Amino acid sequence: MTAIRTSIRRSADRYPGGDPAAGIESLHAFSFGRHYDPDNLRFGAILACNEERLAPGAGFDEHPHSHTEIVTWVVEGELTHRDSAGHATLVRPGDVQRLSSAGGVRHVERNAGPDPLVFVQMWLAPKDPGGEPSYEIVRGIADSTPYALPEAGAMLHVRRLAPGERTAVPDAPFVYVHVARGEVALGGEELGPGDAARITDAEGLEIVAEGAAEVLMWEMAAG
Repeated sequence: MTAIRTSIRRSADRYPGGDPAAGIESLHAFSFGRHYDPDNLRFGAILACNEERLAPGAGFDEHPHSHTEIVTWVVEGELTHRDSAGHATLVRPGDVQRLSSAGGVRHVERNAGPDPLVFVQMWLAPKDPGGEPSYEIVRGIADSTPYALPEAGAMLHVRRLAPGERTAVPDAPFVYVHVARGEVALGGEELGPGDAARITDAEGLEIVAEGAAEVLMWEMAAG
């Protein structure tokens, strides 16, 4: 039997980024930009897990991406998305947005609303780089309904947990757990907002909510 390995990464240990003077605060879980760490480049298919906080009116001007699957989850507020493939949408809490940048795409992300915006953006490596960009948004994804990302050999599980509620961690070669809100217990460890767990050869694990909580779990077959 293969031993389960779990690495807990705290929110306070994320690499800071963004431009606070422009109303943009970013926290990066993986090597990113000027914070280069050769020992923290990816886990499974995940290349980045960025927590973004945008003040009203702030945002990221048009910029390019390629060969990356970009999945966005809004925690609070509304995200205005526009890309060079012609998509223009508002992404709200409960929506899953996916942008397959493929051979190349440009997009704009802004907080055009009156309230602060908090979102989590996760970048995954595609199994077959290149091709044509594509876009999808699932409105109000139901709790426990998995979102498949076959392009990266991954599955996203979103769990909104009531106090004391339990949920199973997927049995998989690689599982990435991100706590979007609230506090949970995982294998004797307490995890709060922004904390994450990287689990290799997960089997028989569960998460217990200590209060109302929202958890994102990536189930991945390969690294």
